[in-house]
Amino acid sequence: MSLIITIILGGIIGYVASKLMGREEGIIVSVIIGIVGSFIGGFISTLLTNSDKSYLAFSWMGLFWSLIGSVILVAILNKLSSPRHHHA
Repeated sequence: MSLIITIILGGIIGYVASKLMGREEGIIVSVIIGIVGSFIGGFISTLLTNSDKSYLAFSWMGLFWSLIGSVILVAILNKLSSPRHHHA
């Protein structure tokens, strides 16, 4: 069940991050962005808070850091891709 929730939340977070950054993505790419962004956000959270336990339970702060990580990932993708793949 947690894998399904991870995929659903990853899709939502990835979709929101893509929209915030002006990028159009499909559902699979949105899920990947959300999941990878979650790892990025968790890493940043660990560096800033000096705590590595934020990934152990669902929390609003976990969703926040997932969104931050996803936005960073989409910003990197925007820089690496050609202008025809996103709206500036």
